[in-house]
Amino acid sequence: MNEITIGIPRALLYYKYHVLWENFFQELGINLIISPKTNKEIIEKGSSYVVDEACLSLKIFMGHVAYLQDKCDYLFIPRFACLKEKEKLCTNFLALYDLVHNSFPHLKLLNFNVDKEKKEEQIDGLLEIATSLGFSYLHALRAIEKAKDKEEEYYQKKENNLKNKLLNQDLKIMVVAHPYNLYDEFIGKPIINYLEKENIKVITSDIKQKKINTKGISDTLYWTYNKELISFINTYKDQVDGIILISTFPCGPDSLANELIIRKVKNIPISYIVVDNNSSDTGLITRLESFIDIIKLKGGKLNA
Repeated sequence: MNEITIGIPRALLYYKYHVLWENFFQELGINLIISPKTNKEIIEKGSSYVVDEACLSLKIFMGHVAYLQDKCDYLFIPRFACLKEKEKLCTNFLALYDLVHNSFPHLKLLNFNVDKEKKEEQIDGLLEIATSLGFSYLHALRAIEKAKDKEEEYYQKKENNLKNKLLNQDLKIMVVAHPYNLYDEFIGKPIINYLEKENIKVITSDIKQKKINTKGISDTLYWTYNKELISFINTYKDQVDGIILISTFPCGPDSLANELIIRKVKNIPISYIVVDNNSSDTGLITRLESFIDIIKLKGGKLNA
């Protein structure tokens, strides 16, 4: 079998599933290329492939696709629609394959559907991709098992790290956002880096939860990833001094979910930061400084 290279855009669901995806393909012996961290050039390039009204996170994704288009044999673009019955994901995840296919018709795409209501699972999709590339089913199954073990180790370490931070007596701020916003170099990383530089313990919302609890905030919200964020807030809000919500303009699900959070989560300072193409570090730092000052002025939620 000839060596092939698969490209994975460092955007959107990469930040949630990268450990599983990367280890799976590496166990198969496939060469991987991951696009670099987001920069202005990637954002500008991605913006040229979508309508102005598209959210910044989607523009960034298309920019990463553009970066990879001449650097790999295949581009990995799965389609995610539904992870739980009677729940949905943002339509961008459902449309990604079609957006990329129409914008870059010359690219070879590796794709599968994830739709719980149609009994289409991610693991089955990965196995199908492996066998379509010429690997035996048994080889692919072993690669999946090893990749799942690595993913479990990764999230267990994150959970252990979270527990250690919560035990610390320093100021603690919960940063709530989808992983692709939390860890993107243009969106969430500047916020996390600044807080850590100020010796604040940052509690990030990308911890796997066994049970989803949205009580008191919303009983009817049906966007799975937003429900996970709300559940994280419900679980840990009494152990932190403040909450920062991060979203990209103009995300519809986030705008509704975050408004519910602001209205219904009481007795704790909350800052809502919306990042767009024109956001500046100067303005961001000013807002963060003010938010930290407010928390300290109140003596911290835990000390109030």
